[in-house]
Amino acid sequence: MLTKGLRDEENERINNVLKQLTALTFVPEGWNHADADVLLQKLGLSIDALTKIDANELNHYLVRFHLDWANMEQFADVLALLSANAGLEGFKQKAVSLYNFIQQESKMMSFGIMGKISKLKN
Repeated sequence: MLTKGLRDEENERINNVLKQLTALTFVPEGWNHADADVLLQKLGLSIDALTKIDANELNHYLVRFHLDWANMEQFADVLALLSANAGLEGFKQKAVSLYNFIQQESKMMSFGIMGKISKLKN
């Protein structure tokens, strides 16, 4: 179990990686797998690993990696954005699964997350 100070530091580190991933996905002409892989490796993942991992396994991996609900939602946002890239369309279902997991496990209703799920299902 992480102490509060270490948990806060870990949360901040994860948050910074997710912000960088989000920024990377908003620059379509600058997008490449290598850049994403460098950032994902900081979370113990890669594009290849994300392609192969089952959605349920990914959800539980993120819990074990100590992502809080906000960081999980941000990670799902990244998956949704990445799903627009050729060969990564399967990330859309993983994003939906993660959004649903957050709603269920956090026991908090979020209309924002519901909107994201609806948008991805259309």
